[in-house]
Amino acid sequence: MNPSTTIQVMLVDDQTLIRQGFGYVIGVQPDMTLVGEAADGEEAVKLALSTKPDVILMDVQMPRMTGIQATQAILAQRPQTKIVILTTFNDEAYIYEGIRAGAVGYLLKDADTEDMLETVRAVYRGEAVFRTGLAAHVLTKLATSSAAAAPAPQAELVEPLTPREKDILQEMAYGLRNDQIAAKLFISEGTVKTHVHHILQKLGAEDRTQAVVYALRNGLAQ
Repeated sequence: MNPSTTIQVMLVDDQTLIRQGFGYVIGVQPDMTLVGEAADGEEAVKLALSTKPDVILMDVQMPRMTGIQATQAILAQRPQTKIVILTTFNDEAYIYEGIRAGAVGYLLKDADTEDMLETVRAVYRGEAVFRTGLAAHVLTKLATSSAAAAPAPQAELVEPLTPREKDILQEMAYGLRNDQIAAKLFISEGTVKTHVHHILQKLGAEDRTQAVVYALRNGLAQ
């Protein structure tokens, strides 16, 4: 990947040490470029609109404007930006509000470096990354909430899911990554990716989160 096609990443956190630590790690990756740092939500909105990042790691609790509010404000003007909620707390309310605001990932600040980097790469590829034990429960609540910010696609299936696709969709609802699904179902990760692609096509979903919400609303997953 040449510099013109690196993942443009922005960091938002009111703790200087967090920004310095994550910023250094991102800055030395050959496939990433750190395009900006912000210390609060208001600054984040202004910076996101000027730097146009691909991915934003967004803290929740900040002065002047929360990360949830900043996420909503940014996505209202730049819906193509991928935002990952970054927090110390594995909190159901944060996950729920983050998804409703349009975030496509949820990352704990104590995650190891590789997990953080893979989260950035995954959401850039169009995946949703909610790797906590609360993810399935929160997605279920989102599916039944009339206040959900991004409703699931309503088109009827043009082609029914195969039994294997239903299995994989259920594991997606549990919040498992492709490699975890592959290990659990004893198939290759490449096969999982192919099935996920077919699932998204059949459901008319743009990403994994939409697919899971659609599945939960329509009884295709529990």
